[in-house]
Amino acid sequence: MASLKIGIVGLPNVGKSTLFNALTKKNVPAENYPFCTIDPSVGIVPVPDERLNRLSEISKSKKTIPAVVEFVDIAGLVKGASEGAGLGNKFLSHIREVDAIIEVVRIFEDKDMVHVHDKIDPLFDIEVINFELEAAGIKKPTLYVLNTSEAAENIKKDFVSKLPGPHIEVDPIFGTGLDNLIKSGYDLLNLITFFTTGEDESRAWTTLRGATAPFAGRSIHTDFQQKFIRAEVVSYDQLIQAGSFAKAREKGWVRTEGKEYIVKDGDVIEFLI
Repeated sequence: MASLKIGIVGLPNVGKSTLFNALTKKNVPAENYPFCTIDPSVGIVPVPDERLNRLSEISKSKKTIPAVVEFVDIAGLVKGASEGAGLGNKFLSHIREVDAIIEVVRIFEDKDMVHVHDKIDPLFDIEVINFELEAAGIKKPTLYVLNTSEAAENIKKDFVSKLPGPHIEVDPIFGTGLDNLIKSGYDLLNLITFFTTGEDESRAWTTLRGATAPFAGRSIHTDFQQKFIRAEVVSYDQLIQAGSFAKAREKGWVRTEGKEYIVKDGDVIEFLI
C-alpha cells in the first residue's frame, strides 16, 4: 500500500495536540487495518470520499472501507532540537519515519495560553521549526496548518502571502477545516484513489499519481503486481451512470487494460491474475 504517514509538528502551545485529537475523533476501527500498530500518538483517519459510499450503495456491499491517512503526533519541537534540546532526539527519530509534515502554526493571541517565545510571530515560529528540520537533514513535503481558534482574541493573517509553502486554515476546537486538511495531506503525498467494489466490500485504495495498473494493484496484494495479466477498468462516473458493473459492461464502458495502463483517480478496477 502506498505510504500515507504524516507527522504533525509545531512549537509548544500552538494547538498541535488539539488538532491531533480533533482528527482522531474520526478514527477508523483498528480491526479493519490489522497491519497497523496503534499507539496513543498515532491516529488512522479516513480520507473523506463520497464516491466510496455511492459505490457501496449500488453494489449493496456488506463492508465499506475508506482509504486512510496515518497522522503521527510528534513530540513538541523547541529551538535547538537538532542538537538534542528538549525532546529533540525523540522528535527527530519520529519525524524521519513520516512521509510528509503538517506544520501547525498558531496565529492567534490568547492571554490564557502562553507562547513559548512570549509573542505571536508566525513567520518567526516557522523559521525556528524549518531551521531545526534543515539542520537535521530533513526535507519532506510540508503543509502549513494555520490554527485560527475561534476562541482567540484576534487573528494575524497579514503574513499568509509570505508562507514558504501551501497552507490551510483550521479551527481544531470547533472542527472546521478538518476534512480539507485530510484531503490536502493526501494530495501533499501525490496520491490518488482507485476503487474496488462488489457485494462483499467496496474499498478505496491508494497509489501514487502516474502509477501503472500492476503497481497500483500492489496496494491490494503483491500478487496483483507480480502475476498481473490485465485489468478491467471503468471510470467512477460511468459506473454510477450505468448503475452496476454488468450494465457498464453492456454499454461498452468497461475497458480491458494491460501492464502499461496509467491508473486515474476514480478508476474502478477488477484485477485479473
